[in-house]
Amino acid sequence: MAIKLYNTYTREKEEFYPLNPPTVTMYNCGPTVYDYAHIGNLRGYVNADLLRRLLEHNGYEVKQVINITDVGHLVDDGDEGEDKIEKGAKREKKSVEEIIEHYTQAFLDDLQSLNIDTSNVYKYPRATDHISEQIELIKTLEEKGYTYTTSDGVYFDTAKYEDYGKLSNLDVEGLKEGIRVEANPEKRNSTDFALWKFSKPEEKREQEWDSPWGIGFPGWHIECSAMAMKYLGETLDIHTGGIDHIPVHHTNEIAQSVCATGRPFSRFWLHHEFVNVKEGKMAKSEGNFIRLKTLRDRGYEPLHYRYLLLQAHYRSIINFSFEALEASAKALSRLVHFYAELKEVERDTPKSQSNNYEEEFFASLEDDINSAEALAVVWKLIKDETIPRGEKKYELELFDSILGLGLSKLSREIYNVPPEIEELARERQKAKEAKNYELADELRDKITSRGFVVRDTKDGYEIESAKFSS
Repeated sequence: MAIKLYNTYTREKEEFYPLNPPTVTMYNCGPTVYDYAHIGNLRGYVNADLLRRLLEHNGYEVKQVINITDVGHLVDDGDEGEDKIEKGAKREKKSVEEIIEHYTQAFLDDLQSLNIDTSNVYKYPRATDHISEQIELIKTLEEKGYTYTTSDGVYFDTAKYEDYGKLSNLDVEGLKEGIRVEANPEKRNSTDFALWKFSKPEEKREQEWDSPWGIGFPGWHIECSAMAMKYLGETLDIHTGGIDHIPVHHTNEIAQSVCATGRPFSRFWLHHEFVNVKEGKMAKSEGNFIRLKTLRDRGYEPLHYRYLLLQAHYRSIINFSFEALEASAKALSRLVHFYAELKEVERDTPKSQSNNYEEEFFASLEDDINSAEALAVVWKLIKDETIPRGEKKYELELFDSILGLGLSKLSREIYNVPPEIEELARERQKAKEAKNYELADELRDKITSRGFVVRDTKDGYEIESAKFSS
């Protein structure tokens, strides 16, 4: 069965095939590294990881790029305000480079925590390493007559691109009529955007470069086009991001890229929905964002969150709560324990005639990456008593190679108990036998504080990691 993906550009679910099989080129809009990523930001990378695993299962070779925005992203999408990186450096009283290095590494650590195989990503290009490519792209647009210069920068003239706003179904004319006060009166059109911003004479930036137009820095949008085309070619197969990128960032990427090359920029555009909290959309600007560290501090694991994300279709809003995360933690624990019970089982029989679970599982994912339905298939398989245990183990391992929960590793972690914890458990057992219950409780608390759970059984006790305790 062919993979079908919902293409934001056409607003239709379309059969996917790459431009140059078997290679699939995929660009995922990366973070602006001025602060930690919140769990809503991370949703897109889990979905991209799921898509890459599915494409590879179907025989494709995925060339995946996740960019690092380390300059040019202003606090206002209208090309006004301070650069987020410079602002972050001032906030923390650190150098720009220190800010970039710290938050880039934090982002990569978060990806690994979510079991995203970062070694399979082709490139993590930084905007500051590709200034020359961005300048060349702007020069191409200038030579073709798509730019003009104001006192504060070089701008793209959106009126000269007929299809501007098609991605977002933007009413450009209506937008123009609705604008009464323009922040930058030198802009020809309210939708025009900066390709290169001039440094203000009264301010000394840490990040600025010489260019044919003057000293300054690139706009946010130009960097993605320049880096995507350098590593993946003029026309990408897949470009992903959050729905908040549709009206401005991705709309502008398309305009400048198509006008520079005369070719489509990306054949498929995939956008994930928000992760909301009770106050509304999670956002750094609102101060209501939750990090993976926040989850850990509350006793949860990043993979509990990955499981929570898999329970919803990527184009549906997730209303995050710790109650929902607790339910996901319990469900993942049951799944890990079920798999752990199969660790010694071998598949020594042919596939059962009644076993259509592979077909159901992949049909769900190949229908616009419907992970919620695919996860439901996993639980149907587990509950089906007509399927031999060895066969269930085989199927679970296959399914997990796509879902990326790491069941094999997690099942080993359950019973991987350090010697010092074993010794505390033995001392606790002796204290119980001596009816010294106060000491037994103290020893149990010590075991718990170190991330393990001890349970009494009819034969004595058992210990397991608290991460995925049942």
